[in-house]
Amino acid sequence: MNIQKVTDASFGKYGKVLSDYDLSRLLKEMEHTPLPKDVIYVPSVEELEALPVAADFQRRAYGGLPIQIGYCNGDNHKLNALEYHRSSEINVAVTDLILLIGRQQDIEADYSYDTGRVEAFLVPAGTAIEVYATTLHYAPCTAAEGGFRCVVILPAGTNTELTFAPGEDGEDRLITAKNKWLIAHEDAKIEGAFCGLKGENLSV
Repeated sequence: MNIQKVTDASFGKYGKVLSDYDLSRLLKEMEHTPLPKDVIYVPSVEELEALPVAADFQRRAYGGLPIQIGYCNGDNHKLNALEYHRSSEINVAVTDLILLIGRQQDIEADYSYDTGRVEAFLVPAGTAIEVYATTLHYAPCTAAEGGFRCVVILPAGTNTELTFAPGEDGEDRLITAKNKWLIAHEDAKIEGAFCGLKGENLSV
């Protein structure tokens, strides 16, 4: 698989690199978070949200909307699924990591998606990126031995447990959490998920 860089022009349709944020304390605090052999995602962490840079992200990246700051850590080499939100997501790479991403516009009318359209991008340690709302993404992949750590910033409540029953037709079938639409690969065996990824379950 061709692994591009987030600084390449080809990343422009998916997101952008963010600059002028002081990430030093955020990166330091992330050193204390777990790094399991599988993948763990925690939507909201008080210690991260209490850092001064949190207010900076809230004002400048989300225009004052309430946000949550959590993390996705682990050791992963598979695509497994793709998700999207109705809002941009900010990722801060604590370690080098690889994102497997695509475009919501390429989802077929039956909500299937050809994994041959997925592109891979390396996000270097210490880099903050915005991933646009129309960008399909999922857990990062490991870029170096030992796994990855990634800060995940989203509007408050995103990826938390649903408080309503989603519909069973159309796009409603993809709703698996608040502000989260998910298309899984059958090989991943994600319980209750809509299996619409067609083709190879890509690996890095």
